[in-house]
Amino acid sequence: MPKSTPAASSFPRPSANLARIGVVGLGHMGSPMAGHLASAFPGRVAVTARRRRSAEAAVEAGAEWIDSPRELAARSDVIVSVLPDLPELRSMLDELLAGAEGHRLVLVIASTSSPTEVRELARELDEGPHDAVVLDAPVSGGEDGARAGNLSIMLGGDPDDARLVAELLEPCGRAVRLGPVGAGQVAKACNQLIVSATVTAVSEAAILADRSGLDVSALFEVFAGGYAGSRILATRGERIATEDYSPSGAAKYLAKDLRFATDVATDTGSSLVLLPHLRQTFADLEDRGLGDLDLCVIRRYLELGDS
Repeated sequence: MPKSTPAASSFPRPSANLARIGVVGLGHMGSPMAGHLASAFPGRVAVTARRRRSAEAAVEAGAEWIDSPRELAARSDVIVSVLPDLPELRSMLDELLAGAEGHRLVLVIASTSSPTEVRELARELDEGPHDAVVLDAPVSGGEDGARAGNLSIMLGGDPDDARLVAELLEPCGRAVRLGPVGAGQVAKACNQLIVSATVTAVSEAAILADRSGLDVSALFEVFAGGYAGSRILATRGERIATEDYSPSGAAKYLAKDLRFATDVATDTGSSLVLLPHLRQTFADLEDRGLGDLDLCVIRRYLELGDS
């Protein structure tokens, strides 16, 4: 049954100019996002993490360090989770909900997660005793976009809460509501289908050009002004050309995201051509021990297939 106690429904929705923001998950994406929020909203942003050292950049930007998820929720109206996935969030959920006792909590899932599991979590909280709601807000743009504050943020959830979250996340990028809760994760699955297809195509082009004696870097400069130009070519083209696979966005996360895209295809009865092949390709790439390298390591994986 949905929550029905007066206390659970009497808390007002916080306004954007007063909302207190908490951030959990201070990795390559979460740390710069927390820093942008702390700079934009002085005195209103707090962070916590398993290791205090990972919060140093955010604290230097003005965020307050909090010792536990429970304490973070106690002083936050909106919590943005940039943890790797839902299991990590669920491991601290009881603490967050206990800390939010006495006020309304908006829980924003910025990780790339299963749309089905996000909806299940939203339903659990809606039917529970706490006044807590879930929005999903996965991001695209990679570490470069997080540092520059120009991420694409795909929102799903209640329209009024989404307006609040979009305003609060503006320092991190442009947020657009795409539908009810779970819509953001569906959008991210579609995004990752395009990303995986593009980085694979660019890598295959690099192999063909290199083996034909062309200067791959020069070739990609030519491509940039034509129909083959893309964000992947702009951010990963030179790294693919020079075979620089140092991690920025790990390939293993793309493998995970393609599993979620497959779930969406199954749920919608969609028979797709590229997705099954791409999912198998990146799953095999991870099995071969390449998952911790940058997603452009797909070039090395493809060349291994020739050996």
